[in-house]
Amino acid sequence: QLLAGAAFWITIATSRYQGPVHFALFVSVLFWLLTLGLYFLTLLGKHELVPVLGSRWLVVNVAHDLLAAALYGAATGIMIAQTQSHSYCNLKDYQMACAYHAFLAAAVCGGLCLGLYLLSALYGCCRRYQVEA
Repeated sequence: QLLAGAAFWITIATSRYQGPVHFALFVSVLFWLLTLGLYFLTLLGKHELVPVLGSRWLVVNVAHDLLAAALYGAATGIMIAQTQSHSYCNLKDYQMACAYHAFLAAAVCGGLCLGLYLLSALYGCCRRYQVEA
């Protein structure tokens, strides 16, 4: 998730972007930072120190993953739309600078992030029900 998320926002940030791509960049950076924070809290075993949420850490992780998947789905949709709107410059002899390839790579990375967050949420749900059983 961290590698795919970093690839997503770095690919967008290094291209010429405007309009709704700002939202995709916001989503990717926000969830990259949140995932990094949750990862280190879990790795260090310090999730009990988080007020109110520490006792429900698995539920917090599943909720984070589902929210990230939903927003990455929207961001990926934006990147697909931007890729399609820049498809005119995918011609062999096109001379002007174009963000088509960057948007295409970002759409692929966004889809990968969406899938990884959904898998993580599914795994968290399975762990939650195993703990209860």
